[in-house]
Amino acid sequence: MTDTSLSTPSTDRILAGVALMLGFCLTAPLLDVAAKLAADSVPVGQITAARFIGQCGLMAPFVWIMGLSLRVAHGLWLALVFRAALLLVSTFCFIAAISVMPLADALAIVFVAPFIVLLVGKYYFGEDVGPRRVWAALVGFIGVLLVIQPSFAAFGAVALFPLGTAVGFAFYILVTRGLSRWMHPVTLQFHTGLIASLMCLPVMVLAQGTGSSLLDPVWPEGIAWLWLFGVGFFATISHIMMTYALSLAPSATLAPLQYLELPVATLLGYLVFSDFPNTLTLTGITIIIGAGLYMIHRERVTASQLVRARAAPPI
Repeated sequence: MTDTSLSTPSTDRILAGVALMLGFCLTAPLLDVAAKLAADSVPVGQITAARFIGQCGLMAPFVWIMGLSLRVAHGLWLALVFRAALLLVSTFCFIAAISVMPLADALAIVFVAPFIVLLVGKYYFGEDVGPRRVWAALVGFIGVLLVIQPSFAAFGAVALFPLGTAVGFAFYILVTRGLSRWMHPVTLQFHTGLIASLMCLPVMVLAQGTGSSLLDPVWPEGIAWLWLFGVGFFATISHIMMTYALSLAPSATLAPLQYLELPVATLLGYLVFSDFPNTLTLTGITIIIGAGLYMIHRERVTASQLVRARAAPPI
């Protein structure tokens, strides 16, 4: 780990990181829009496969241009496959949800993932997490319940799919923390896309002709090809921007910006699909954002206290 006292990011680097994170917040919802548009005529499983095939194909030139090695240490393969599987399940659940739910409703439920990461870190990995952050996480869960309640009444069990996304993505983040110390972000993204694609293709072959509305592949027609390309393109671009943003600026600076993704998704959902959250859902979204921002604030306070404690001269 780099000693921050010796390598504090410059103002220019931090501003660049903030700009890239803002770019992520603007482009990630476009992935969701493309997926929802594609879902009108293409099964969810096929859209999910397009997301990873697109990521693999778009990342390959970056690997070649940057001269990166694709070798993976033997001990990392299991974690790499597990990471790809988690992202695959998370993506499938989310696309299945937004195929019938408004974007903002589904995305708000997914934002429970940081709370899950915090609680897993405390109770499974024994990380030092104060009671205020635990309470903030619990309040965030209450906000999620407020979003789920009207969605469940309107759409049925599919309203629970974003919870699957949240749980899968939370563990995906935890696995990524370990892998990022040993692999370059670009090769990590390439291998994730490749492995997930190889997982998707046999399922599509086996589902051929089954009549499954979620898995039985079809030959896309007309503009559906554009939506499928958009799914892979915006997924790749948004994740590259987020990855490099985190390499340029402290995560504590960037974390609050991620919540801008929710109002962007709400606006796009209204403009493209004429969807707008009801009062109860908006209340839940507000609680989720508030709890998340408070949790980030407490993490900053705790980090500052640790820095001051380490810097204090011995008595």
